[in-house]
Amino acid sequence: DVQLQASGGGLVEAGGSLRLSCVVSGFFFFDDYVIGWFRQAPGKEREVVSCIGNVNEDIYYLDSVKDRFTITSDIARNTAYLKMHVLKPEDTAVYYCAVKRTRYSGYDYCTHFSDMDSWGKGTQVTVSS
Repeated sequence: DVQLQASGGGLVEAGGSLRLSCVVSGFFFFDDYVIGWFRQAPGKEREVVSCIGNVNEDIYYLDSVKDRFTITSDIARNTAYLKMHVLKPEDTAVYYCAVKRTRYSGYDYCTHFSDMDSWGKGTQVTVSS
């Protein structure tokens, strides 16, 4: 049974930084996969923030977070990270991590799809102005 645990959220002032972590258990990282970070703000639909896979280096970023957020994965620690810099109030949301078994790259999968196999509970990110 695949389980994901996201952490690292908090309250930060605009311009600040946070690093989210997503520990994945019960999953073989030797399989082809995509790990994604998603977010949902109050009253808004969930959106894909960033995705990374092990097929190739192509990474997906939501346009509004490009050059501010960086996604990485550490297979040895079964952990994915989302480093967030120059945070803005509009980044305020609950952030979720999820995993999908797929041969698509992170960029290709999250550009076209948002269906994931397993989801973790979210972590709240609040950016004050």
